Amino acid sequence: MKLQKFWAWVSVAVMVLGSGMATAGTLDDVKAKGFVQVGVNGQLAGFGIPDEKGEWKGLDVDTGRAIAAAVFGDAQKNQVCSADRCSALHGASIRRSGCSVP
Repeated sequence: MKLQKFWAWVSVAVMVLGSGMATAGTLDDVKAKGFVQVGVNGQLAGFGIPDEKGEWKGLDVDTGRAIAAAVFGDAQKNQVCSADRCSALHGASIRRSGCSVP
Protein backbone atom coordinates (compact mmCIF):
# COMPACT_ATOMS: atom_id res chain seq x y z
CA MET A 1 0.00 0.00 0.00
CA LYS A 2 2.81 2.42 0.86
CA LEU A 3 4.57 1.61 -2.40
CA GLN A 4 1.41 2.45 -4.38
CA LYS A 5 1.12 5.82 -2.63
CA PHE A 6 4.79 6.51 -3.32
CA TRP A 7 4.39 5.84 -7.07
CA ALA A 8 1.20 7.88 -7.16
CA TRP A 9 3.07 10.88 -5.72
CA VAL A 10 5.96 10.36 -8.11
CA SER A 11 3.51 10.30 -11.05
CA VAL A 12 1.84 13.52 -9.90
CA ALA A 13 5.22 15.23 -9.46
CA VAL A 14 6.35 14.21 -12.96
CA MET A 15 3.10 15.49 -14.52
CA VAL A 16 3.27 18.81 -12.69
CA LEU A 17 6.93 19.42 -13.48
CA GLY A 18 6.56 18.27 -17.07
CA SER A 19 3.56 20.49 -17.77
CA GLY A 20 5.40 23.55 -16.45
CA MET A 21 8.28 23.00 -18.83
CA ALA A 22 5.99 22.65 -21.86
CA THR A 23 4.09 25.81 -20.96
CA ALA A 24 7.26 27.87 -20.66
CA GLY A 25 8.33 26.99 -24.20
CA THR A 26 4.90 27.76 -25.63
CA LEU A 27 4.69 31.15 -23.92
CA ASP A 28 8.18 32.03 -25.12
CA ASP A 29 7.18 31.04 -28.67
CA VAL A 30 4.05 33.20 -28.54
CA LYS A 31 5.97 36.19 -27.18
CA ALA A 32 8.58 35.82 -29.91
CA LYS A 33 5.84 35.71 -32.56
CA GLY A 34 4.33 38.95 -31.21
CA PHE A 35 0.68 37.89 -31.31
CA VAL A 36 -1.70 35.12 -30.19
CA GLN A 37 -3.20 32.89 -32.88
CA VAL A 38 -6.75 31.83 -32.04
CA GLY A 39 -8.41 28.91 -33.82
CA VAL A 40 -12.22 29.12 -33.93
CA ASN A 41 -15.03 27.09 -35.46
CA GLY A 42 -16.04 29.87 -37.83
CA GLN A 43 -19.63 28.64 -38.14
CA LEU A 44 -20.90 28.67 -34.57
CA ALA A 45 -22.56 31.97 -33.64
CA GLY A 46 -21.75 33.09 -30.12
CA PHE A 47 -18.37 31.38 -30.11
CA GLY A 48 -16.48 32.52 -33.19
CA ILE A 49 -18.00 33.88 -36.37
CA PRO A 50 -17.40 37.03 -38.41
CA ASP A 51 -20.17 39.66 -38.33
CA GLU A 52 -21.50 41.57 -41.34
CA LYS A 53 -18.42 43.86 -41.24
CA GLY A 54 -16.05 40.89 -41.23
CA GLU A 55 -15.01 41.42 -37.60
CA TRP A 56 -14.74 38.26 -35.54
CA LYS A 57 -17.17 38.03 -32.60
CA GLY A 58 -17.84 35.44 -29.94
CA LEU A 59 -16.64 33.81 -26.74
CA ASP A 60 -13.61 32.08 -28.28
CA VAL A 61 -12.52 35.30 -29.98
CA ASP A 62 -12.94 37.28 -26.75
CA THR A 63 -10.92 34.66 -24.85
CA GLY A 64 -8.12 35.07 -27.39
CA ARG A 65 -8.24 38.83 -26.92
CA ALA A 66 -8.05 38.38 -23.15
CA ILE A 67 -4.99 36.15 -23.49
CA ALA A 68 -3.36 38.69 -25.82
CA ALA A 69 -4.08 41.46 -23.31
CA ALA A 70 -2.57 39.41 -20.49
CA VAL A 71 0.55 38.47 -22.44
CA PHE A 72 1.20 41.65 -24.44
CA GLY A 73 -0.89 44.31 -22.72
CA ASP A 74 -2.82 44.79 -25.97
CA ALA A 75 -6.03 42.89 -26.73
CA GLN A 76 -5.63 43.54 -30.46
CA LYS A 77 -2.44 41.45 -30.72
CA ASN A 78 -4.31 38.35 -31.79
CA GLN A 79 -5.03 36.64 -35.08
CA VAL A 80 -8.22 34.64 -35.58
CA CYS A 81 -8.23 31.69 -37.95
CA SER A 82 -10.95 29.16 -38.72
CA ALA A 83 -9.54 27.13 -41.62
CA ASP A 84 -8.30 23.66 -40.66
CA ARG A 85 -8.15 24.51 -36.98
CA CYS A 86 -7.41 21.00 -35.77
CA SER A 87 -4.66 20.28 -38.29
CA ALA A 88 -3.06 23.64 -37.45
CA LEU A 89 -3.08 22.72 -33.77
CA HIS A 90 -1.31 19.47 -34.47
CA GLY A 91 1.30 21.44 -36.40
CA ALA A 92 1.61 23.86 -33.45
CA SER A 93 0.77 26.91 -35.55
CA ILE A 94 -2.22 27.88 -33.36
CA ARG A 95 -1.59 28.33 -29.65
CA ARG A 96 -5.16 28.79 -28.44
CA SER A 97 -8.21 27.03 -29.77
CA GLY A 98 -11.79 27.59 -28.79
CA CYS A 99 -13.83 24.86 -27.19
CA SER A 100 -16.73 25.01 -29.63
CA VAL A 101 -16.05 22.01 -31.86
CA PRO A 102 -19.48 20.62 -32.84
